[in-house]
Amino acid sequence: MWLWLFTAGMSFSAMAANGPSVTFAGVAYAGDSRSIDERFRYSRQYESRLKAAGTSAYQRALAFVAQQPAQHLQISTDPIDELKGRDQALVVSLVLNSETVSVESFGDVRKLFILVRAQALFFDFKSMTAVRSYPLSFAFIDNFRREPTQEDIMERVAKVYEGTGDKPGIWGRFAQRLSTASLPAQTPRFLQVTDIQVPAEMVELLPDYLRDPQVHKTWAADIVGEAISSRIGVPIIPFSMGYAVGNVMRMQVLDGEVYALQLPTTDYAIRVDFKGFKKLKYKESAAGTSYIYGTFADMRIEEPGGPVFLGTPLKNAEIKVVPVSQTHVDDFPAFYDSLNGLFVKLAEAVADGKGNDWLKSATGDKGIDAQIAKTKELMNLCK
Repeated sequence: MWLWLFTAGMSFSAMAANGPSVTFAGVAYAGDSRSIDERFRYSRQYESRLKAAGTSAYQRALAFVAQQPAQHLQISTDPIDELKGRDQALVVSLVLNSETVSVESFGDVRKLFILVRAQALFFDFKSMTAVRSYPLSFAFIDNFRREPTQEDIMERVAKVYEGTGDKPGIWGRFAQRLSTASLPAQTPRFLQVTDIQVPAEMVELLPDYLRDPQVHKTWAADIVGEAISSRIGVPIIPFSMGYAVGNVMRMQVLDGEVYALQLPTTDYAIRVDFKGFKKLKYKESAAGTSYIYGTFADMRIEEPGGPVFLGTPLKNAEIKVVPVSQTHVDDFPAFYDSLNGLFVKLAEAVADGKGNDWLKSATGDKGIDAQIAKTKELMNLCK
Protein backbone atom coordinates (compact mmCIF):
# COMPACT_ATOMS: atom_id res chain seq x y z
CA MET A 1 0.00 0.00 0.00
CA TRP A 2 1.22 3.50 -0.81
CA LEU A 3 0.63 6.43 1.49
CA TRP A 4 0.78 9.91 -0.03
CA LEU A 5 1.36 12.31 2.86
CA PHE A 6 0.29 15.95 2.91
CA THR A 7 2.13 17.93 5.60
CA ALA A 8 2.67 21.55 6.44
CA GLY A 9 5.06 23.09 8.94
CA MET A 10 3.43 25.11 11.69
CA SER A 11 4.04 25.87 15.33
CA PHE A 12 2.02 23.70 17.69
CA SER A 13 2.75 23.11 21.37
CA ALA A 14 2.75 19.68 22.99
CA MET A 15 -0.71 18.82 24.24
CA ALA A 16 0.07 16.36 27.04
CA ALA A 17 2.31 16.76 30.07
CA ASN A 18 3.34 13.12 30.01
CA GLY A 19 3.71 10.31 27.51
CA PRO A 20 5.88 9.74 24.47
CA SER A 21 6.38 12.45 21.88
CA VAL A 22 4.59 11.73 18.60
CA THR A 23 4.99 13.85 15.49
CA PHE A 24 1.82 14.58 13.53
CA ALA A 25 2.82 13.82 9.93
CA GLY A 26 -0.37 15.08 8.35
CA VAL A 27 -3.09 13.57 6.19
CA ALA A 28 -2.32 10.70 3.82
CA TYR A 29 -3.95 8.85 0.96
CA ALA A 30 -3.43 5.10 0.96
CA GLY A 31 -2.47 3.22 -2.16
CA ASP A 32 -0.63 3.83 -5.39
CA SER A 33 0.05 7.58 -5.68
CA ARG A 34 -0.59 7.46 -9.44
CA SER A 35 -4.24 6.52 -8.88
CA ILE A 36 -5.04 8.92 -6.02
CA ASP A 37 -6.97 11.34 -8.23
CA GLU A 38 -9.14 8.47 -9.49
CA ARG A 39 -9.71 6.70 -6.17
CA PHE A 40 -10.24 9.85 -4.09
CA ARG A 41 -11.91 12.05 -6.67
CA TYR A 42 -14.15 13.99 -4.30
CA SER A 43 -11.74 14.11 -1.37
CA ARG A 44 -9.16 15.65 -3.68
CA GLN A 45 -11.68 18.27 -4.78
CA TYR A 46 -12.49 18.98 -1.14
CA GLU A 47 -8.77 19.34 -0.47
CA SER A 48 -8.47 21.81 -3.38
CA ARG A 49 -11.36 23.86 -1.99
CA LEU A 50 -9.64 24.05 1.38
CA LYS A 51 -6.50 25.38 -0.29
CA ALA A 52 -8.54 27.96 -2.21
CA ALA A 53 -10.00 29.09 1.13
CA GLY A 54 -6.49 29.59 2.53
CA THR A 55 -6.19 26.44 4.63
CA SER A 56 -5.29 22.75 4.11
CA ALA A 57 -6.26 19.22 5.10
CA TYR A 58 -3.30 19.21 7.50
CA GLN A 59 -4.49 22.37 9.23
CA ARG A 60 -8.11 21.21 9.44
CA ALA A 61 -7.11 17.92 11.03
CA LEU A 62 -4.77 19.69 13.43
CA ALA A 63 -7.46 22.21 14.41
CA PHE A 64 -9.74 19.37 15.52
CA VAL A 65 -6.87 17.67 17.36
CA ALA A 66 -6.24 20.91 19.26
CA GLN A 67 -9.86 20.86 20.49
CA GLN A 68 -9.41 17.40 22.06
CA PRO A 69 -5.94 17.29 23.65
CA ALA A 70 -4.20 13.92 23.70
CA GLN A 71 -4.32 12.39 27.18
CA HIS A 72 -1.36 10.01 26.89
CA LEU A 73 0.84 11.51 24.17
CA GLN A 74 2.80 14.67 23.46
CA ILE A 75 1.84 15.81 19.96
CA SER A 76 4.57 17.57 18.01
CA THR A 77 4.40 19.28 14.62
CA ASP A 78 8.13 19.33 13.93
CA PRO A 79 8.95 18.76 10.24
CA ILE A 80 9.18 15.05 9.52
CA ASP A 81 12.68 15.46 8.04
CA GLU A 82 13.97 16.48 11.47
CA LEU A 83 13.18 12.98 12.74
CA LYS A 84 15.98 11.42 10.71
CA GLY A 85 18.86 10.23 12.84
CA ARG A 86 16.91 10.04 16.09
CA ASP A 87 17.01 6.86 18.17
CA GLN A 88 13.23 6.78 18.21
CA ALA A 89 10.88 8.80 16.05
CA LEU A 90 7.20 8.05 16.52
CA VAL A 91 4.82 9.48 13.94
CA VAL A 92 1.04 9.53 13.55
CA SER A 93 -0.88 10.19 10.36
CA LEU A 94 -4.53 10.30 9.39
CA VAL A 95 -4.56 7.81 6.52
CA LEU A 96 -7.57 7.88 4.18
CA ASN A 97 -8.12 4.28 3.09
CA SER A 98 -11.05 4.56 0.70
CA GLU A 99 -13.75 6.84 -0.67
CA THR A 100 -17.12 5.63 -1.92
CA VAL A 101 -19.57 7.99 -3.61
CA SER A 102 -22.56 6.40 -5.34
CA VAL A 103 -25.98 7.41 -6.63
CA GLU A 104 -28.67 4.73 -6.87
CA SER A 105 -32.10 5.08 -8.46
CA PHE A 106 -35.33 3.87 -6.85
CA GLY A 107 -38.15 5.02 -9.08
CA ASP A 108 -38.01 8.82 -9.07
CA VAL A 109 -35.82 8.86 -5.94
CA ARG A 110 -32.02 9.22 -6.15
CA LYS A 111 -30.09 8.03 -3.12
CA LEU A 112 -26.66 9.58 -2.61
CA PHE A 113 -24.30 7.50 -0.46
CA ILE A 114 -20.89 8.78 0.66
CA LEU A 115 -18.47 6.76 2.78
CA VAL A 116 -14.89 7.58 3.77
CA ARG A 117 -12.84 5.04 5.70
CA ALA A 118 -9.61 6.01 7.40
CA GLN A 119 -7.24 5.15 10.23
CA ALA A 120 -5.08 6.86 12.81
CA LEU A 121 -1.81 5.14 11.94
CA PHE A 122 1.20 5.25 14.29
CA PHE A 123 4.61 4.17 13.04
CA ASP A 124 8.28 4.33 13.98
CA PHE A 125 9.96 6.58 11.44
CA LYS A 126 13.40 5.11 12.13
CA SER A 127 12.55 1.42 11.68
CA MET A 128 9.66 2.20 9.28
CA THR A 129 7.43 -0.22 11.19
CA ALA A 130 3.74 0.29 11.93
CA VAL A 131 3.17 0.44 15.69
CA ARG A 132 -0.61 0.51 15.87
CA SER A 133 -3.69 1.66 14.01
CA TYR A 134 -7.17 2.81 15.04
CA PRO A 135 -9.76 2.55 12.21
CA LEU A 136 -12.52 5.13 11.77
CA SER A 137 -15.16 6.04 9.19
CA PHE A 138 -18.06 8.35 8.38
CA ALA A 139 -21.06 7.61 6.15
CA PHE A 140 -23.59 10.11 4.80
CA ILE A 141 -26.87 9.29 3.02
CA ASP A 142 -29.22 11.76 1.35
CA ASN A 143 -32.21 11.42 -0.99
CA PHE A 144 -33.18 13.61 -3.93
CA ARG A 145 -36.14 13.83 -6.29
CA ARG A 146 -33.65 14.65 -9.05
CA GLU A 147 -30.11 13.79 -10.01
CA PRO A 148 -27.75 15.29 -7.41
CA THR A 149 -25.43 17.90 -8.89
CA GLN A 150 -21.68 18.09 -8.45
CA GLU A 151 -22.22 20.85 -5.93
CA ASP A 152 -24.77 18.74 -4.02
CA ILE A 153 -22.18 16.00 -3.72
CA MET A 154 -19.35 18.33 -2.69
CA GLU A 155 -21.48 19.96 0.01
CA ARG A 156 -22.05 16.53 1.53
CA VAL A 157 -18.45 15.42 1.12
CA ALA A 158 -17.49 18.46 3.20
CA LYS A 159 -19.92 17.28 5.90
CA VAL A 160 -18.27 13.85 5.89
CA TYR A 161 -15.02 15.53 6.87
CA GLU A 162 -16.30 18.42 8.99
CA GLY A 163 -19.20 16.60 10.68
CA THR A 164 -22.92 17.35 10.93
CA GLY A 165 -24.50 18.84 14.04
CA ASP A 166 -23.25 16.90 17.05
CA LYS A 167 -21.99 14.03 14.85
CA PRO A 168 -18.21 14.33 14.34
CA GLY A 169 -16.82 13.79 10.84
CA ILE A 170 -13.48 12.34 9.77
CA TRP A 171 -11.46 15.19 11.34
CA GLY A 172 -13.36 14.93 14.61
CA ARG A 173 -13.17 11.14 14.77
CA PHE A 174 -9.45 11.23 14.14
CA ALA A 175 -9.10 13.71 17.01
CA GLN A 176 -11.19 11.44 19.25
CA ARG A 177 -8.97 8.45 18.47
CA LEU A 178 -5.83 10.50 19.10
CA SER A 179 -7.15 11.92 22.37
CA THR A 180 -7.38 8.48 23.99
CA ALA A 181 -4.67 6.58 22.09
CA SER A 182 -1.68 5.25 23.97
CA LEU A 183 1.61 3.61 23.06
CA PRO A 184 2.74 0.80 25.40
CA ALA A 185 6.21 0.86 26.93
CA GLN A 186 6.61 -2.87 26.33
CA THR A 187 6.37 -4.67 23.01
CA PRO A 188 2.63 -4.89 22.26
CA ARG A 189 0.73 -7.84 20.88
CA PHE A 190 -0.99 -7.29 17.56
CA LEU A 191 -4.55 -8.02 16.47
CA GLN A 192 -5.68 -8.16 12.86
CA VAL A 193 -8.67 -9.17 10.75
CA THR A 194 -6.90 -11.70 8.53
CA ASP A 195 -9.64 -13.53 6.66
CA ILE A 196 -13.12 -12.61 5.40
CA GLN A 197 -15.37 -14.99 3.45
CA VAL A 198 -18.55 -13.72 1.78
CA PRO A 199 -20.77 -16.19 -0.14
CA ALA A 200 -21.93 -15.35 -3.66
CA GLU A 201 -25.62 -15.14 -2.70
CA MET A 202 -24.74 -12.53 -0.08
CA VAL A 203 -22.66 -10.53 -2.56
CA GLU A 204 -25.70 -10.35 -4.87
CA LEU A 205 -27.53 -8.35 -2.18
CA LEU A 206 -24.76 -5.75 -1.97
CA PRO A 207 -24.78 -2.53 -4.02
CA ASP A 208 -22.84 -2.55 -7.27
CA TYR A 209 -19.94 -0.58 -5.82
CA LEU A 210 -19.29 -3.40 -3.31
CA ARG A 211 -19.49 -6.35 -5.70
CA ASP A 212 -15.76 -6.61 -6.43
CA PRO A 213 -14.17 -9.27 -4.13
CA GLN A 214 -11.35 -6.99 -3.02
CA VAL A 215 -13.80 -4.18 -2.27
CA HIS A 216 -16.41 -6.10 -0.30
CA LYS A 217 -13.87 -8.10 1.69
CA THR A 218 -12.01 -4.95 2.68
CA TRP A 219 -15.34 -3.24 3.44
CA ALA A 220 -16.43 -6.09 5.74
CA ALA A 221 -13.00 -6.33 7.41
CA ASP A 222 -13.09 -2.59 8.12
CA ILE A 223 -16.52 -2.91 9.75
CA VAL A 224 -15.31 -5.76 11.98
CA GLY A 225 -12.07 -4.00 12.86
CA GLU A 226 -13.67 -0.63 13.58
CA ALA A 227 -16.34 -2.15 15.85
CA ILE A 228 -13.71 -3.97 17.91
CA SER A 229 -11.27 -1.05 18.00
CA SER A 230 -13.81 1.64 18.91
CA ARG A 231 -15.86 -0.37 21.44
CA ILE A 232 -12.99 -2.20 23.17
CA GLY A 233 -10.30 0.44 22.74
CA VAL A 234 -7.68 -1.71 21.05
CA PRO A 235 -5.61 -0.95 17.95
CA ILE A 236 -6.03 -3.10 14.84
CA ILE A 237 -3.39 -3.85 12.22
CA PRO A 238 -4.80 -2.73 8.85
CA PHE A 239 -6.41 -5.46 6.76
CA SER A 240 -3.71 -6.27 4.22
CA MET A 241 -5.76 -7.30 1.19
CA GLY A 242 -5.32 -4.89 -1.70
CA TYR A 243 -2.48 -2.43 -1.77
CA ALA A 244 -0.41 -4.05 0.98
CA VAL A 245 1.77 -6.75 -0.59
CA GLY A 246 3.94 -9.03 1.49
CA ASN A 247 2.68 -7.24 4.64
CA VAL A 248 4.48 -4.09 3.48
CA MET A 249 2.91 -0.67 2.96
CA ARG A 250 4.66 1.85 0.72
CA MET A 251 4.73 5.46 1.86
CA GLN A 252 5.44 8.38 -0.41
CA VAL A 253 5.72 11.76 1.29
CA LEU A 254 4.98 15.02 -0.43
CA ASP A 255 8.59 15.66 -1.44
CA GLY A 256 8.56 12.39 -3.41
CA GLU A 257 10.72 10.29 -1.06
CA VAL A 258 9.48 6.70 -0.86
CA TYR A 259 9.54 4.53 2.27
CA ALA A 260 8.57 0.93 2.88
CA LEU A 261 6.44 0.56 6.01
CA GLN A 262 6.50 -2.94 7.48
CA LEU A 263 3.31 -4.20 9.08
CA PRO A 264 3.96 -6.21 12.27
CA THR A 265 3.35 -9.92 12.47
CA THR A 266 -0.13 -10.78 13.71
CA ASP A 267 -0.27 -12.29 17.20
CA TYR A 268 -4.04 -12.82 17.17
CA ALA A 269 -6.13 -13.34 14.05
CA ILE A 270 -9.81 -12.53 13.51
CA ARG A 271 -11.56 -14.65 10.89
CA VAL A 272 -15.15 -14.15 9.77
CA ASP A 273 -17.04 -16.56 7.54
CA PHE A 274 -20.31 -14.91 6.57
CA LYS A 275 -23.22 -17.27 5.93
CA GLY A 276 -25.59 -14.74 4.41
CA PHE A 277 -28.35 -12.18 4.79
CA LYS A 278 -31.99 -13.04 5.38
CA LYS A 279 -35.17 -10.92 5.12
CA LEU A 280 -38.47 -11.96 6.66
CA LYS A 281 -41.84 -10.23 6.93
CA TYR A 282 -42.54 -9.55 10.61
CA LYS A 283 -45.78 -7.58 10.96
CA GLU A 284 -48.28 -5.99 8.61
CA SER A 285 -50.86 -3.29 9.29
CA ALA A 286 -52.78 -0.58 7.50
CA ALA A 287 -49.86 1.79 8.17
CA GLY A 288 -47.20 -0.43 6.64
CA THR A 289 -45.12 -3.59 6.93
CA SER A 290 -42.28 -4.49 9.28
CA TYR A 291 -39.40 -6.67 8.06
CA ILE A 292 -36.64 -8.46 9.94
CA TYR A 293 -33.19 -8.21 8.37
CA GLY A 294 -30.67 -10.75 9.61
CA THR A 295 -26.94 -11.33 9.25
CA PHE A 296 -25.36 -14.72 9.92
CA ALA A 297 -21.65 -15.42 10.38
CA ASP A 298 -19.13 -17.75 12.01
CA MET A 299 -16.41 -15.88 13.87
CA ARG A 300 -13.05 -16.97 15.27
CA ILE A 301 -10.41 -15.10 17.23
CA GLU A 302 -7.32 -17.22 17.59
CA GLU A 303 -3.59 -17.31 17.93
CA PRO A 304 -2.30 -18.53 14.54
CA GLY A 305 -1.36 -22.16 15.05
CA GLY A 306 -2.40 -21.89 18.70
CA PRO A 307 -5.47 -21.69 20.94
CA VAL A 308 -8.88 -20.43 19.87
CA PHE A 309 -10.26 -17.74 22.19
CA LEU A 310 -13.58 -17.20 20.45
CA GLY A 311 -15.18 -19.58 17.98
CA THR A 312 -18.92 -19.40 17.53
CA PRO A 313 -21.78 -18.90 15.05
CA LEU A 314 -23.48 -15.52 15.41
CA LYS A 315 -26.63 -13.87 14.14
CA ASN A 316 -28.14 -10.43 14.50
CA ALA A 317 -31.50 -9.06 13.45
CA GLU A 318 -32.74 -5.51 12.95
CA ILE A 319 -36.33 -4.44 12.21
CA LYS A 320 -37.23 -1.96 9.48
CA VAL A 321 -40.69 -0.48 9.07
CA VAL A 322 -41.77 0.30 5.51
CA PRO A 323 -44.73 2.72 5.34
CA VAL A 324 -47.55 1.72 3.01
CA SER A 325 -46.92 4.95 1.07
CA GLN A 326 -43.33 3.92 0.25
CA THR A 327 -43.21 2.36 -3.21
CA HIS A 328 -39.48 1.64 -3.43
CA VAL A 329 -37.56 -0.22 -0.71
CA ASP A 330 -33.78 -0.25 -0.50
CA ASP A 331 -32.86 -3.31 1.56
CA PHE A 332 -29.14 -2.65 1.82
CA PRO A 333 -29.17 -0.01 4.63
CA ALA A 334 -31.14 -2.45 6.81
CA PHE A 335 -28.78 -5.31 5.97
CA TYR A 336 -25.84 -3.00 6.76
CA ASP A 337 -27.38 -2.12 10.15
CA SER A 338 -27.79 -5.81 10.86
CA LEU A 339 -24.21 -6.65 9.88
CA ASN A 340 -22.63 -3.70 11.65
CA GLY A 341 -24.81 -4.24 14.70
CA LEU A 342 -23.63 -7.83 15.01
CA PHE A 343 -20.01 -6.80 15.53
CA VAL A 344 -20.78 -3.70 17.58
CA LYS A 345 -22.90 -5.74 20.01
CA LEU A 346 -20.29 -8.50 20.18
CA ALA A 347 -17.54 -5.97 20.85
CA GLU A 348 -19.61 -4.36 23.61
CA ALA A 349 -20.06 -7.78 25.24
CA VAL A 350 -16.30 -8.38 25.10
CA ALA A 351 -15.63 -4.91 26.55
CA ASP A 352 -17.92 -5.82 29.48
CA GLY A 353 -16.21 -9.19 29.79
CA LYS A 354 -19.46 -11.12 30.14
CA GLY A 355 -22.45 -12.34 28.20
CA ASN A 356 -25.77 -10.55 27.90
CA ASP A 357 -29.28 -11.17 26.61
CA TRP A 358 -28.33 -10.29 23.02
CA LEU A 359 -25.39 -12.68 23.05
CA LYS A 360 -27.55 -15.53 24.34
CA SER A 361 -29.93 -15.07 21.43
CA ALA A 362 -27.12 -14.53 18.93
CA THR A 363 -25.43 -17.87 19.51
CA GLY A 364 -26.49 -21.24 20.81
CA ASP A 365 -23.00 -21.89 22.22
CA LYS A 366 -23.36 -22.76 25.91
CA GLY A 367 -19.71 -21.94 26.53
CA ILE A 368 -19.93 -18.42 25.12
CA ASP A 369 -19.54 -16.65 28.48
CA ALA A 370 -16.19 -18.34 29.06
CA GLN A 371 -15.11 -17.46 25.53
CA ILE A 372 -16.04 -13.80 26.06
CA ALA A 373 -14.02 -13.69 29.29
CA LYS A 374 -10.96 -15.19 27.55
CA THR A 375 -11.33 -12.80 24.64
CA LYS A 376 -11.42 -9.80 26.97
CA GLU A 377 -8.16 -10.97 28.57
CA LEU A 378 -6.65 -11.27 25.08
CA MET A 379 -7.80 -7.77 24.13
CA ASN A 380 -6.22 -6.33 27.28
CA LEU A 381 -2.86 -7.74 26.11
CA CYS A 382 -3.21 -5.74 22.87
CA LYS A 383 -3.84 -2.34 24.46
